[in-house]
Amino acid sequence: MTTKIIVFEKPKLKDPIFIEGLPGVGNVGRVAAGYLVEELKAKKFAELISSHFMPIAVIPRGSQVEMIKAEFFYWKAKNKNQNDLIIMIGDSQSADPEGHYEIVEEVLRFLKQLGVKEIFALGGLNIGIPTERPKVVGAVNDVSLEKKYQKYNIVFDTSQRVGSIVGAAGLFVALAKYYDIPATCLLGETSGMPFLPDPKSAEAVLKVLSDILNLKIDTTKLEKRIKEMKEFMRRVEAMQSQLLRSHLPPTEKKEELSYIG
Repeated sequence: MTTKIIVFEKPKLKDPIFIEGLPGVGNVGRVAAGYLVEELKAKKFAELISSHFMPIAVIPRGSQVEMIKAEFFYWKAKNKNQNDLIIMIGDSQSADPEGHYEIVEEVLRFLKQLGVKEIFALGGLNIGIPTERPKVVGAVNDVSLEKKYQKYNIVFDTSQRVGSIVGAAGLFVALAKYYDIPATCLLGETSGMPFLPDPKSAEAVLKVLSDILNLKIDTTKLEKRIKEMKEFMRRVEAMQSQLLRSHLPPTEKKEELSYIG
């Protein structure tokens, strides 16, 4: 097996907008997209599994075993000024560079079939220190999008602040250009802890995205939701780290351990 998308339902959507939120720096994208799924009561319709994820089966509750996966949800617009949405959230990103490309391309082909008209990829931007008022930094695959979204308080001098975006969020935006899909990456400033969710940064990204999409999202329950997901994310990260260490050559293991403070 490499990468597969398993479809449970084929929703009828009109010009949907795709939102990607996978784990990463500060778990900003995962938290923001996951909270959006819950608040909108979006309906799950597909899953992505891949041999590029770490070989881990998780037990999120009780005794039920589940694959590490990504999930797709859809939401139908309620008002004329809104769009149908497809939201992707997941437990992990690829464990290797090749997998990042394969997974993103598989998803982009899937989105093309579903008639997606635009993409928003969500993530975190490591600024090294905590901030009470995180800014949202934007990157686009077409300069016309910068002009379109300037009014939403997005910082677009991205090359000065970022330089590069590692992982799915950057690849979705860059590769979407070859599928003729306009795409924007929204990065919330965060202190940079990889697997510790940053509620303030996630909220900042969520507010900008909600304004763009004409959604009314109550963020007062965000802190509670983050507390609920922290333990599960820590468990997945610990298992991934253990597996990575077990596959390192002895010399690299010694080097890695020397950095534990």
